[in-house]
Amino acid sequence: MEHINVGLVGITGYAGMELCRLLSMHPSMRLTMACSRAEAGKRLGNFYPFLEGLPGADIVISQFSTEEAASKCDLVFLAVPAGTAMKMVPALLRADLKVVDFSADFRLNHRPVFEEWYGLPHEAESLLPEAVYGLPELYAGQIAGARLVANPGCYPSSVILGLYAALQEHIIRTDNIIIDSKSGATGAGRKAAVPSLFCEVSDSFRAYGLPRHRHTPEIEQELGKIAGEAMTVQFSPHLLPMNRGILSTMYTYLRDPAPTPEEIHEVFRETWKKSPWIRVLPLGKLPETRYVRGTMFCDIGIVPDLRTKRLIVISVIDNLCRGAAGQAMANANLMYGLPVDTGLHEVAPLF
Repeated sequence: MEHINVGLVGITGYAGMELCRLLSMHPSMRLTMACSRAEAGKRLGNFYPFLEGLPGADIVISQFSTEEAASKCDLVFLAVPAGTAMKMVPALLRADLKVVDFSADFRLNHRPVFEEWYGLPHEAESLLPEAVYGLPELYAGQIAGARLVANPGCYPSSVILGLYAALQEHIIRTDNIIIDSKSGATGAGRKAAVPSLFCEVSDSFRAYGLPRHRHTPEIEQELGKIAGEAMTVQFSPHLLPMNRGILSTMYTYLRDPAPTPEEIHEVFRETWKKSPWIRVLPLGKLPETRYVRGTMFCDIGIVPDLRTKRLIVISVIDNLCRGAAGQAMANANLMYGLPVDTGLHEVAPLF
């Protein structure tokens, strides 16, 4: 196959914008369909001037139809709200297309859990067992053989990667885990809403979604798989006055007898030594969001506190690249047998 032709449904959001940027530089994938009800009829390069002179700029934005997707695409990215993808995916799969879904519709394994947390009836329950959770470091083999991948949420990506080593190697207890996460304003989406306005976000800092943020069951589901038991965590998200990035601080209790800080650090290093996107920082150094901006890196800092018998883990990612569009592209790479990092070699700008 000379090119992998891909469609993007939902180009107007920040994740869709980021994916357009990444696809313009991908050596094997070509954007052939871009969909938005509100912007249909416009030339993509006019809507996103940063694409001028790059592949995809001359595409005319259309309203989504399965027929157009089947005639133009091999794979479709769905950057759509929760409750929308489940209406589209069955027809796309019947048309023999592959799908990477950005929404939460296929992330949760059990219909009642989805319906409890999202307040929507699930209309494609039969596809839940087939959908693969798209975290490449954990599920690359399953993703490679999948036709439907559920792209993880941005907060869960930072949390799962941050806690994986400690849970996998049984360093920490599985009870009383507190997850304190902060996100840039793009995590709230691009829709016009008063809480997202510049004057509401700038020079302020607030928590939101407490105590039942919708990413909670996704975090608990995946951490429970790693730990081998059902888990309940306290998840507290916050909005930072910056554009992009997530910093998650996770407070856990060490098991007895507690290993030394050096032993804990070595566990993290050994766990991730073959995962180039996971960077475990030296003891005493803590990660910052600016060093992962626009990249697929997840930087992890660990703080063993033997006085309180806690292990504090700090994990940072870029919410739009690692937490959305870049991760979706990594999943698509795996689905077509490409190296997972194809088209994803960005280094964070310093300023």
